[in-house]
Amino acid sequence: MTSIEKEMILADGKAKTIYQTNDPEIVWVHSKDQATALNGKRKVQITNKGHYTNQISWRLFKYLQDRGIINHFIAVKNDTDILTKKLTMIPLEVVVRNYASGHFVTKYHVTPMLKLEPTVLEFYDKSDALDDPMMNDLQIQALHILDAEQIAQVKAQAFQINQQLQQLFAQMKIDLIDIKFEFGWTASGAIILGDELSPDNMRLVDQQTGHSLDKDVFRQETGNLVDGYAIVLERLQQILGD
Repeated sequence: MTSIEKEMILADGKAKTIYQTNDPEIVWVHSKDQATALNGKRKVQITNKGHYTNQISWRLFKYLQDRGIINHFIAVKNDTDILTKKLTMIPLEVVVRNYASGHFVTKYHVTPMLKLEPTVLEFYDKSDALDDPMMNDLQIQALHILDAEQIAQVKAQAFQINQQLQQLFAQMKIDLIDIKFEFGWTASGAIILGDELSPDNMRLVDQQTGHSLDKDVFRQETGNLVDGYAIVLERLQQILGD
């Protein structure tokens, strides 16, 4: 690979800063030491958070790649930074729920941690201004975000990725409660997984203690966020051998 150099900022988000590089098909992704809640209305600086989200995320992307699931990950640059394929992101959040938690519990008045059979998949419009409203397949098609075939592709990938990660976390003695995916188009028009895979965008519960190991600790102000992230990274390294 040609030496990749970081250039101008393309996007500065709640958890990451995306930089253009000297390769038009590659971006430089920096994970911030910042936690947010309420669609960015609450922001707090947390030391070493970027380290943990980056280290967990790239390992999960590589784990999926090793199992034939194409995604945007290319290489690690340093403790908080990676290189990824440049994607045109689809403005949807794809949430896969294995157990009832969060908004699903309050909206449908069900028992927390109820196992959901079949697994539930939900689409949300990626819009902080609108508080990410839920969308169905026909709304997505009517607004020309994706067509029916593309929606089917996204669903198939999301279920496959969820299954692979469930199995990995089970080895780590952690339950994957739910997870948010974001997908994007490559330069050739393929739809692949992007964004990040960290406790920022999934709910994880320790099977032994029942404690949350994810951003719910920050949302609910029940402890030190990075303590749980550190446990996830340690167990991930034990399983993957690095």
